[in-house]
Amino acid sequence: MKIEALHIGMSVRHPQYGLGVVKKLDEHTAEVRFSDILRSVEPEMSNLTAAEPVMEAKGLEVPLTSFVATIVERMVARLGIEKPDAIIQELGARWNAGKLVMHPADPTLQTKEVPLETFFHKVVMVRNNLRVLEQKINAHEKLTDGEKVEMQQYITRCYGSLTTFNVLFKEKEGQF
Repeated sequence: MKIEALHIGMSVRHPQYGLGVVKKLDEHTAEVRFSDILRSVEPEMSNLTAAEPVMEAKGLEVPLTSFVATIVERMVARLGIEKPDAIIQELGARWNAGKLVMHPADPTLQTKEVPLETFFHKVVMVRNNLRVLEQKINAHEKLTDGEKVEMQQYITRCYGSLTTFNVLFKEKEGQF
């Protein structure tokens, strides 16, 4: 395996030392942690191979995770998924092009205005992240059922706190 095909954090397999993780790369060598031992190896000379799927495109061998991550990042940017105005289909029509205005109690301070689409995007991201957290808790191998229930209660309380923003959603299914 060529040194160019390696990246820090990549899982690799060595014929003698077994599985390891790349920790540092130099011009010709890679420092790889095998179990509890950090070893310096020359990837080409030591028959080091990837222990994770790889993708070869146009003669360049790269880790599959890096290849997919690059594609996903470019698609997200191209589709505008991370842009607040791309999420407004869930926003109720009466709120489109609206703005959130916050007036501080102190009249010497400036009023803050935020496009409602931006604010809504942040609310939707909180909702989505809570859903992912809930899934991760449910699938966690080391948590007991009691611990899972306790953490779920915190998530439920967060959902309850966010019900104020249900008025912004077009469809009931998207609400908290």
